[in-house]
Amino acid sequence: MSKATFELYQDAREEWRWRLVHDNGNIIADSGEGYERQATAERGIESVQENASGSEIDVLE
Repeated sequence: MSKATFELYQDAREEWRWRLVHDNGNIIADSGEGYERQATAERGIESVQENASGSEIDVLE
């Protein structure tokens, strides 16, 4: 079971954004940009859900 939840919201500029929030309240990730349409922000969430599972870790030196 996931210990995080996606939150979808409008910012002060009325742009749509998302953030992934852990049960402890820490923000794990965010959209990094505002979207004009809610549906576009929702597609961003779906992309993270589909593409992040099983991702590799690159250690940069």
